[in-house]
Amino acid sequence: MANYFAIFLVAMTAITGFIWLVDAMFFAPKRKVIALEERRAILGDESIIELVGEEADPNLPALVDNAKQFFPIFALVMVFRSFLYEPFQIPSGSMMPTLLVGDFILVEKFSYGIKDPIFRTKLIETGEPERGDVVVFKFPSDPNVDFIKRVVGLPGDRVIYRNKQLYITEACNGQQPCPTEKMVTQIYTGRTDFISRGAYLEEYTEGLGTKQHSLLRNPRAIDPVARYEPKQPGTAINEWIVPENSYFVMGDNRDNSEDGRYWGFVPDANLVGEAVLIWVSFEFDRAPEDFLPTWLPSGIRFERSGTIN
Repeated sequence: MANYFAIFLVAMTAITGFIWLVDAMFFAPKRKVIALEERRAILGDESIIELVGEEADPNLPALVDNAKQFFPIFALVMVFRSFLYEPFQIPSGSMMPTLLVGDFILVEKFSYGIKDPIFRTKLIETGEPERGDVVVFKFPSDPNVDFIKRVVGLPGDRVIYRNKQLYITEACNGQQPCPTEKMVTQIYTGRTDFISRGAYLEEYTEGLGTKQHSLLRNPRAIDPVARYEPKQPGTAINEWIVPENSYFVMGDNRDNSEDGRYWGFVPDANLVGEAVLIWVSFEFDRAPEDFLPTWLPSGIRFERSGTIN
């Protein structure tokens, strides 16, 4: 089910469009006839055959006038937000360093299928996620909440996360011989200024599929394997086999991300779209004792605007 704002947009588009249509079909012609007869009576000129400009409908009700003004706006925003691009704000650091708190991003809604804006039923197939895509999706346990993570495992893949290292056995899909387990390449690029649990986080460059991206690891953090879910028959505790029509996702801030390791897989039906662009990035570093409220931006990070890797 869509969120409340999407429902509001669809409802207002339908209501304003309905008011405008009913008036144009049934009431506007009658008002124009009456206005024309009044004009002829005033001017005494039977040769007047029509009214033009603002005179065409001088008695337009305020309700209809407002509907005519707002319908194109609601319709345009609904189409853009439901089928093209939707803005999101990054609320947490689970995707650092790719995405920071305060980043405002655009999500391409048509990347993985065109869906109706209310019940999110897929109407047209347009593509599927690729390994390494940054995706926004409805959290499986609470579809009212939007999550953003990176696609690690595709349907049929076997994914292992051991000692902070990814291993993937890709789905066979009839290949002969079937693919074997491969370690995902990680290249250490240095210590960062980010601190978590008393340790400076380390940055690595990881290759997933054809894409390269940065990730963070905490050298002091121990993988909480006891919390890993779901427990699948025939797999180790740190191993997952991705079901059909589902995806396995992880955050780039590997030791500070509540992702698929802890709650399972993302069904295809839950996908919202692919995160493709940071359009603005704000800093929020005001202290509670400051004069201005903490929710007001303290600065703009112009250098962060651009495409998302």
